[in-house]
Amino acid sequence: MNLQRATVGVVARTPDPLLRQGLLDDVVRYLARTGLGVSSLRPMALGLGVSTHRLVHHFGSKADLLELALLRSLAMQEEVRVSWLAESPGLGQADLLRRWWVWLSEAPENLALVRLGFEAVCLEATVTGLEGDIRARQIGVWRSSIEDRLVDEGLQPEVAAVEASVTKAVFTGLVMDLLASGDVARLTVSLEHYLSLRHDWLS
Repeated sequence: MNLQRATVGVVARTPDPLLRQGLLDDVVRYLARTGLGVSSLRPMALGLGVSTHRLVHHFGSKADLLELALLRSLAMQEEVRVSWLAESPGLGQADLLRRWWVWLSEAPENLALVRLGFEAVCLEATVTGLEGDIRARQIGVWRSSIEDRLVDEGLQPEVAAVEASVTKAVFTGLVMDLLASGDVARLTVSLEHYLSLRHDWLS
């Protein structure tokens, strides 16, 4: 009978999806504040006010947790993009990039969220435990959406792939400069200059 109760207790400890989702969002916000380089489970649990056991119970290993947190951070950004397009279905790619720039340059927490993806790419796998495909996903996410929209607007896929890659590289450089310098005014002018040069593709 005692064994029966113990077995029932183990089954009852299956992670609750809602609690897990809320905790994952807390993890994303924590990592956005602290960065991936110091993402050990013990200090993370302490910072979140939960036990290390709870993190492991819900997410598994540190590498598993970081992968899920990065996926969630991308999903959060995608939710922002989808909301803009729902409000303004005719929003062009250039104006969408302008909105992204305002979104991340005016709110430190938004910039920190984007920074997570950069850290995942730049930090050695020995530091984060992240596999190569996970890191590649971080750098490709906005590029893919730009490429898809350019194709939808009539560009040949091979041309759209090149234009999207260049645009994403420029935007990434601007964000990196923003992280380092904080010079929003100079970088906003630079973004507008680039968009004017690529007006044919980024209307």
